[in-house]
Amino acid sequence: MAIGDTMSGSTFVIDLGMFPVETVQQISELDSAPVRGGAITIIRGLDRSKVFTDWIHATFTKGGADGARQDITVTVMDPNKNPVKRIRLSGAWASDWHGPSRRAGADELATEEVTIAYEGVEVENA
Repeated sequence: MAIGDTMSGSTFVIDLGMFPVETVQQISELDSAPVRGGAITIIRGLDRSKVFTDWIHATFTKGGADGARQDITVTVMDPNKNPVKRIRLSGAWASDWHGPSRRAGADELATEEVTIAYEGVEVENA
């Protein structure tokens, strides 16, 4: 199931636990089998949430994936910022990081890419 560009103008809100920590414009495809683990890739601006950045950093420095696993919810929002779908990723951790990335002379913000691995996934309509 692709959750990337499912509707024009959609955004994605990422929650660590119960707290919204990030809004991003692009997320890679999600595996279509909702009972097994997998990974998604999030592309985000470098000016984003410190809480999310600290969680990514903890995965690589403070006890590895086992010490940083969290349940994450990705909420797909329509252009009017109404929730359309919720994707709950259980036992998630940052498994890879690339960044910052920016084209010389471009007007867009510098971005980084983080791959989030997860043990299980549940998808529900909002």
